[in-house]
Amino acid sequence: MAQRNAPTGRQRRLASEMRRMREQAGISIQGAASMLGADRTMISNIEAGRTGLSEDRVRQIACHYKCPDTALIDALAAMAATRRTRYWWAEYRGKLPDGYLDVSEIEYHAAAIRTAQTVHLPGLLQTEEHARAIFDFAVPELPRLEVELRVAHRMGRQSILTGENPTPYVGIIHEAALRLEFGGHEVARQQLHHLADAADQPHVTLLVIPFSAGAFHGAGQSILYADGVVPELDTVQLDTSFGAHFVDAPTPLANYRSLLDLMERSALPPDESQKLIRSIARDL
Repeated sequence: MAQRNAPTGRQRRLASEMRRMREQAGISIQGAASMLGADRTMISNIEAGRTGLSEDRVRQIACHYKCPDTALIDALAAMAATRRTRYWWAEYRGKLPDGYLDVSEIEYHAAAIRTAQTVHLPGLLQTEEHARAIFDFAVPELPRLEVELRVAHRMGRQSILTGENPTPYVGIIHEAALRLEFGGHEVARQQLHHLADAADQPHVTLLVIPFSAGAFHGAGQSILYADGVVPELDTVQLDTSFGAHFVDAPTPLANYRSLLDLMERSALPPDESQKLIRSIARDL
């Protein structure tokens, strides 16, 4: 098994799940090496994502670890089976920060997505003009080519919401995000109409937390919760000043699910949310 220089986020996740499986079985790295007829370095490389795994190898290791969760094993094997697949975001490798590509990868493979935004509108529902206006506010200022690359990448991400099998999507948005006029009145108006139109699609649900709701749980946070094909493979992505941060440990995942549930309770129902979006657009 050849070592890879820069594993993707999905490859790192597969690696961390193999480590978690070994630890839950109560097997040491040395014990795993003995079982697999390998050395400690190979096990460490597998669990760090430096060494790729085939589908058969994942199943073999799971068998040695006596993992009883067949659904999880099948999901991990499927992840390994796509290790050589080239996806659309690969063209941005080396051009954009790796975190951008990891977000694309997580969204593409998600069974469903739930997101909460209190300042910005969801990237998957932004117009090109709105996205460009946001990137124009970056500090330090981005070169024009960098802005256009980021806009093109963001538009590419939106493909998961179109086509024959679009990803089910729930977006929780605070009213403040609706009223920030990035790009001026006309760009903001078009963006809000685009947002309201998106909510007409059966797989898209938008929930607005109005100013009248007052204080609410999760204020100020930007959260993307991506459902895996099995719950153990759920992932949370957070926006930080240093780029995308990813969470996959069971306890934090449970806490973020609870937080998003609380935020939904503070929001208006879908129909009233859509009416508020269109009302703000009319007032611009």
